[in-house]
Amino acid sequence: MAKKKTSSSSVIRVAVVDDDRNLAEGIAWIINHKRGFKCVGMYYGYRDSVRGLEEHPADVVLMDIGLQGESGIDCVRSLKKQYPELQIVMQTVYSDDEKIFQSLRAGAVGYILKKTTPDQVLNAISEAHKGGVPFTGEIARKVLSYFKASSQPSVDVETLLSDREKEVLNELVQGHSYQAIADRLFISLPTVRFHLQNIYKKLHVSSRGEAVAKLGGKSILSKF
Repeated sequence: MAKKKTSSSSVIRVAVVDDDRNLAEGIAWIINHKRGFKCVGMYYGYRDSVRGLEEHPADVVLMDIGLQGESGIDCVRSLKKQYPELQIVMQTVYSDDEKIFQSLRAGAVGYILKKTTPDQVLNAISEAHKGGVPFTGEIARKVLSYFKASSQPSVDVETLLSDREKEVLNELVQGHSYQAIADRLFISLPTVRFHLQNIYKKLHVSSRGEAVAKLGGKSILSKF
């Protein structure tokens, strides 16, 4: 199994997986006409993306949730097994709550709608690459509403996490990048990464998306 190669430049390598060729080409054009970004491949299904990413490694993937005859969520799950460091952002017309959380559980780090503006798409790519959790405003509100409405947290964060870890996790849930979390909490970037490593270990997850999906959230959000 080939490992994902690390980009040696400041350019963010992006792959687009979408069975709508016109839309994929439009997104690729937007990416390639912005300095610091490069579309390294357009793929129209799971098999195409596996072969393409093997030959042309990417840092971030924009994934359509409804691939023709396939599930984009299943594609995310499979790609994350092969490329654990790959950052995948779902791009879809759906704002269905269940699809959002299925995507996060599969390993996606963000979820944006296809009506999102070009600048917002580029910001989401950059945010995912920097370690953030990109959501459009509508999706972020759904995530937070789900957490607030949960009668029981899915994990007992009150006893598992320290106060500082809960602060860091709360910032993560709201979609802030690692650097933004450091700035907002007045701590260093290495300290943020240290806390997140401890959080992932305690919650038995391996990614930001899994942490957001697993977090019941009510006990944290009620305190901040």
